[in-house]
This record gives sequence, structure tokens and C-alpha cells, in this order.
Amino acid sequence: MAPTQRFRGPVLPDGEVRDLYVVDGRITLEPQAGAETVAEGWIVPGLVDAHCHIGLEDHGPISDEESEAQAVQDRDAGALLIRDAGSAADTRWIHDRADLPRLIRCGRHLARTKRYIRNYADEVEPGELADAAAREARAGDGWIKLVGDWISREEGDLAPSFPADAFAAAIAVAHANDARVTAHCFGSDVLPWLIEAGIDCIEHGTGLDQGLVDAMVARGTALVPTVMQLDKFPEYAEAGAARFPAYAATMEDLYARRRQTIMAAFDAGVPLYAGSDGGGVTRHGNLPGEVLAMAELGMPAEYALGAASWRAREWLGWNAFLDEGAPADLVVYDRDPRDDLTVLHSPTRVVLRGAVVTSRESA
Repeated sequence: MAPTQRFRGPVLPDGEVRDLYVVDGRITLEPQAGAETVAEGWIVPGLVDAHCHIGLEDHGPISDEESEAQAVQDRDAGALLIRDAGSAADTRWIHDRADLPRLIRCGRHLARTKRYIRNYADEVEPGELADAAAREARAGDGWIKLVGDWISREEGDLAPSFPADAFAAAIAVAHANDARVTAHCFGSDVLPWLIEAGIDCIEHGTGLDQGLVDAMVARGTALVPTVMQLDKFPEYAEAGAARFPAYAATMEDLYARRRQTIMAAFDAGVPLYAGSDGGGVTRHGNLPGEVLAMAELGMPAEYALGAASWRAREWLGWNAFLDEGAPADLVVYDRDPRDDLTVLHSPTRVVLRGAVVTSRESA
């Protein structure tokens, strides 16, 4: 039997100094004789990356060995719970690995035929979308991922991937199969359809306006803004300018308004969560960078941290707090991340299922 471990320090989010003991992979607050003190510092419930793509790279699916390397990068940055926001690879095997992050799989993106990145999605036509949603809902871990909009070559601009009724049917059938639904959305046209149909989350959300924000608040719809991803919009605009000038202009406008849009959602009370888009346009292991990017937009540091820890864990159905009996998934830092978010780049201990999986000397 592994020796009992002891972690001591301010435990976030309340900051109360506690001794946390780890027995059989779970937290107990009861003192344990002979416990080994593993680390002292600021203790944070395991970080959450709510938009990540383990098993995916620019060209499409990758090998299990490459997927494992991605998962380790995320884990070592403190991301111990990952909502996979779409992957063409079958990553169910990660569930069997105690040393890899807990994974909530969305399965494959569901996109319109020839209207998304090649090799990424299950590409279907409108009449097939509901059946595809049901299939992915049954095969996944309680979420599915729709491609809400993408560039239309006919229109030369962003356009909804499917008609409103097809989206509504897909969302309804996913809910009937006990799955929540999220969608990639850059532009504005598709958002009213998805929000009205009861979608659970919007990814990116750069096309939101105040009316749509208010509708999200009323319905409890979440937003994962992937702030670092939005910095790529000028590149997308430049790449498409020659063939699709309208698209380029749209992307430039969305980029120019990105802070105003996201902060309007924050100010109104839309629940926001942190997602790095690792495996999409950013490297894996950069969830700390996303938390900093959210704070740089104007969100309080504690809110941005909670968006990648206790609030996100609660949203996804995991323990928000390191209370008695909670899984021992935690990260230790040598200073208070609420005062200095840059410390997220250098955890002193990362503990997953009660095992120290990453250990660094404090600065």
C-alpha cells in the first residue's frame, strides 16, 4: 500500500489553510499517522481544459503514441480534466490509463459535407444530422460537438452549416440520449438558431451581440471563448482574402470586436470556461496561457482561474472542491495564482488520482 500523503497550504477557492491527506486516491481531512508531507503551497483543484483536441492535429487523426504525448503535455501543465471538443481519433483507451487526464469525449465533429477541415469531421447532410448526433451521443461521454458555421464557397463568407430545423433536431436527439451539445461558432447568423434550440454551450462565440448574450443568460448557455484561438483570425482573413474578400472582412471585424464581445458576455453573467484549443491552432499544454489571456481581456484573475478549475469542474459534473472524499486531483503552486497567474506555468506538484505525476522544485 502506498504511504499516506499530506499536502498543506491555502486551498482554493476559499484560501483556508488546510492539511489534505490522500488515502487510496482520495482526499481526507482526518489526520493520518505517519503521513509523508509531499508539498506545501497554494493548492488548486485540478485544472480543466474545456476545449481541447487530444488525438487531432492539422492533418486529422494521429496515432495513439502521439495522442499520449499530447495528453501528457496537458497533464503536466495541470490540466487533469479535459473536455475533448471533437477528435477524429478514437481516444477511449485513455480512460484506462491512470496516469493520463480524465477525459470527457465529444467524439467526432459533426459537419456539413465539404464544409469543414478535411479529415476532421463526420461530414453529413441535413437529413442525416440527427442520426449522426444520436450515434455520437451514445458513443461519447455525455457531449457532442456540432460545427455551427464555416466558410461557404457559394456565399464567399461564413454561413450556417445546416438549416435551423436540422440543428434543432440534432440538439433534441442528443438531449434525449443524455448528452449535452456544444458548437463551433465564429459568425452571428447561426447563433440564434442554436440558442433557441437549447444548445448547452457555444465555442468561440465571436458573433454574439447583446440580444444573444441576454438569451444565453436566460437559458444558462455556457461560452468557451478560446481567447488564444481568436488571435489567429487575422491569419485566416489574410489566407482567404484573395478568393473570399467578404469572409476576410468578416474575420477582421470579428477580431476587432473580440474583447468587446467576450466581455459583454462576462458582464452579463454568461458562464465562461477556459479552453486552450490544444490540437486545433495552439499547442498542447498551454491551458495556463488561456487563463492569462482571459484575464488580459479584463476578467478578474480569480474568475479566470475558476473558469479553469472549480467552476469548470462543477459544470462538467466533477468535484469543485477538495473536500472529504473528493478525488485527489490537485495542483500545488509556490505562490498564490490569484495574485500572479503566471505561476500557472510552473506548478510544483501535479497530483492525479492521488499520484504525483509531475514534480518540480519551487523557484
